[in-house]
Amino acid sequence: MFKRFTAMLCITLFAAGCDRVDPDSPVAKRKAIFKDMLHTSENLGGMLRGRLPFDAAGFADGAGRLDALAHEPWQHFAKQAEGGDSSARPELWQRQARFEDLARRLEASTAVLREQTRQQAVQPASLQAPMNAVEAACKACHQEFRNH
Repeated sequence: MFKRFTAMLCITLFAAGCDRVDPDSPVAKRKAIFKDMLHTSENLGGMLRGRLPFDAAGFADGAGRLDALAHEPWQHFAKQAEGGDSSARPELWQRQARFEDLARRLEASTAVLREQTRQQAVQPASLQAPMNAVEAACKACHQEFRNH
């Protein structure tokens, strides 16, 4: 019984290690950035929608972080289709100009959000429209270029 359990444990551990993505690969790097972007934007959205208490300084920090992150993932996309565990559709490599346009739109929308947090006495109501623009930019790119 012990031998059988040990063998099954070894097989399970070996199989679990086989599907790991190289953390230094472009796919892994951009996935990590996108995951961080998602977490950051969820916190910002949570503050605006009442799921989290609104903290103007925390929101401003998050908006700055989101703006910085919005410029990062694009360098990890190759100019041609790549292997790996990518969620990108083949159209991404066929329509590079459109993909880059959507990337610039996201960057512009996060910059507007960041700038809005630099106003005096920031209120959630003044951040809703810029946050909606950020979310719309994310959604537009996902609809065209991401496998869901």
